[in-house]
Amino acid sequence: MSESMVPLNIAVLTVSDTRTEETDRSGQTLVERLTDAGHILTEKRIVPDDVYKIRAVIAQWIADTDVQVVITTGGTGFTGRDSTPEAVSVLLDKRIEGFGERFRQLSGNEIGSSTIQSRALGGFANATVVFCLPGSTGACRMGWDGILAEQLDSRHKPCNFANLVIPGRGQHG
Repeated sequence: MSESMVPLNIAVLTVSDTRTEETDRSGQTLVERLTDAGHILTEKRIVPDDVYKIRAVIAQWIADTDVQVVITTGGTGFTGRDSTPEAVSVLLDKRIEGFGERFRQLSGNEIGSSTIQSRALGGFANATVVFCLPGSTGACRMGWDGILAEQLDSRHKPCNFANLVIPGRGQHG
């Protein structure tokens, strides 16, 4: 008998100075994919690309024991006000170096050397796993399909991040 997937409580944050709920295709892509996979959307928000506003929302979610995963989209580049990595990195207890590395590896197949401008990152904070993706819909689709779908599935072997955030299943911190 096969093991059942354990649904995770996931919050999605879109970082943008211009998007609204009606125009946020990247955030909606993440919501559709996580719910189609059987996870639970705990909250979705849009905040301007401001380091303190981003940090405030992420800090609130990582302090909430009901939120197991946070996924952000936007603000990971080098242009203008891109500040998601600066907002999030100081909140992390441990970084997941391989997340950004794997994301850029996958992205390189599509956008070539421009992938070096992505500052996608992941980490743990207060028993919550946090992933920061670029703002394009394609990047969100690729990040979910190529990394997060498996890593947030408690059945994925040999290891996954789901089992680290499910109470009683793993070690975190």
